[in-house]
Amino acid sequence: MGIDSETNRNGPCDLHQAVATWLREADIVVAFTGAGISTESGIPDFRSPGGVWAKYQPVYFDAFLASAEARHEYWRQKAEAHHDFVLARPNTGHEVLARWEAAGRLEAVITQNIDGLHQTAGSRKVLELHGTARQVTCLDCHARFEADEMVARFVAAEAVPDCPACGGDRMKHATVSFGQSLPPSLLQEAFALSKRAKVFLAIGSSLVVEPAASLPRTAKQYGAKLVIINRDATPQDGLADVVIRASIGATLEAIDRELAA
Repeated sequence: MGIDSETNRNGPCDLHQAVATWLREADIVVAFTGAGISTESGIPDFRSPGGVWAKYQPVYFDAFLASAEARHEYWRQKAEAHHDFVLARPNTGHEVLARWEAAGRLEAVITQNIDGLHQTAGSRKVLELHGTARQVTCLDCHARFEADEMVARFVAAEAVPDCPACGGDRMKHATVSFGQSLPPSLLQEAFALSKRAKVFLAIGSSLVVEPAASLPRTAKQYGAKLVIINRDATPQDGLADVVIRASIGATLEAIDRELAA
């Protein structure tokens, strides 16, 4: 069992120093991020009381394919959530990770998030396990379009937009829906990175959604130092070398200061 910020007698400073030391010494560092890093940018956690899943029944992929009514409900929910994405900007946590990559300290970000904030902050190596809400794809011809334009069309016409390329009526955000499989090649790359990591940072994730939740366990099994930074306890806290329950942005900034010291 590792060190927990809630029981560490010397306070979080010691933990920041420990993580900074590991980052300095490691040749491969991987960050794995969940909704918690984006809530600090104003994007609600879908599972939170104010989140979309708390208000609406998610549209499963099979229903989306089978029913025009389900496709319309899917788009209604996505149009409501799109407002949060448009307003959101990267926060300190996103910016620190981008700086670490630019400085050669971070190999990649693996994210469960669909908001694109890591890329907006400057991260270049980002594996989006659940896709991106910033684009819409046609399931018939696979053409892609910017989500802003397609959402605007839906709102204006109150109808699911047809594909501008082929006229198909199965336009969907380029995200992984309930009942839809993650891209196998992307998942394989994420596990390969996790196995190579010497330090694995699990940030803002509940660590319960599979198969993504297996990434920290895999990294630990292959010898990585596992650091969990999350507001709430996770089922994998007992595996971690360090657990920090605090603001993600403030924590990453504090570790960054230790790195620069």
